[in-house]
Amino acid sequence: MQTKTINDLCDIVRQTAYDIHVYHANGHLEKVYENALANRLRKAGFDVKQQHPLKVQDEDGTIIGEYFADLLIDGRLIVELKAAKSVADEHVAQTLGYLKASRIEHGLLINFGSYRFEIRKFVLSQGKASEEGLGRLACLMPFLFAIYAFFRG
Repeated sequence: MQTKTINDLCDIVRQTAYDIHVYHANGHLEKVYENALANRLRKAGFDVKQQHPLKVQDEDGTIIGEYFADLLIDGRLIVELKAAKSVADEHVAQTLGYLKASRIEHGLLINFGSYRFEIRKFVLSQGKASEEGLGRLACLMPFLFAIYAFFRG
């Protein structure tokens, strides 16, 4: 099922993830939340790939590594899942690395490990990274640009 816009897709994923958080609460392993989110999104008609491989290339195109994104939805949204006390800087860096490696512009970082649901949306386009607010998240632009510069080398 192809939604009209990437924002529509992000809204559906966010609501589905929130519903999972309400039903299952925190305390499970990350894989439980991954399977639940993949299951519910597939039932809603989305193309969901779990543990999708992303090749990391050097500037000359040489493959220098491989990541595995938790979820790739409709071939245009990477979802990185965590079951941690809170989202850490390295989780943000990991998500941005996935976006850069895959050349996919949009990503969500979702943490199910806290009693409070946490989600962040990231956009990587034309050499610039940004975090779009979902809920009451503060903008971390300077930090994101520093992370992007680190990965850009």
